Amino acid sequence: MAIAIFAAGCFWGVEATFRKLTGVEETEVGYIGGTTESPTYKDVCSGRTGHAEAVRLSYDPERIGYDELLEVFWGCHDPTTRNRQGPDIGSQYRSVIFFTTPEQEASANASKQSQEASGRFSRPVVTTIESATRFWRAEEYHQQYIEKRNAG
Repeated sequence: MAIAIFAAGCFWGVEATFRKLTGVEETEVGYIGGTTESPTYKDVCSGRTGHAEAVRLSYDPERIGYDELLEVFWGCHDPTTRNRQGPDIGSQYRSVIFFTTPEQEASANASKQSQEASGRFSRPVVTTIESATRFWRAEEYHQQYIEKRNAG
């Protein structure tokens, strides 16, 4: 298994999107990219921790490639809005690709350049590409939130 981490706004919808993909074996939502140890949802929503809401994927690279995951990432949010996705505003909703290997970093940079050159977006892409730091798992009620809500 390989790991990929993406931040693309509220983690509930992002997780649901990636969970549908063949080859994605496990997902979890959490916080990454900040300075506070063991942040809570309330802490992250304050905007003072520096964390982004993110999804960490365990995937089988024999069944789905990192480049395919990047395509889904670009398609599941607006990478041209800084610190915002739809009605959600704040630095915790920023667009980030957190790489875990040099190969992921290279692929993410190439993918971003391709998106910028494609003419697909009328505004500049503001997504950042950052080395993954400690990922803090979010509270259990956030895990697979949309599936739980739809089941219940």
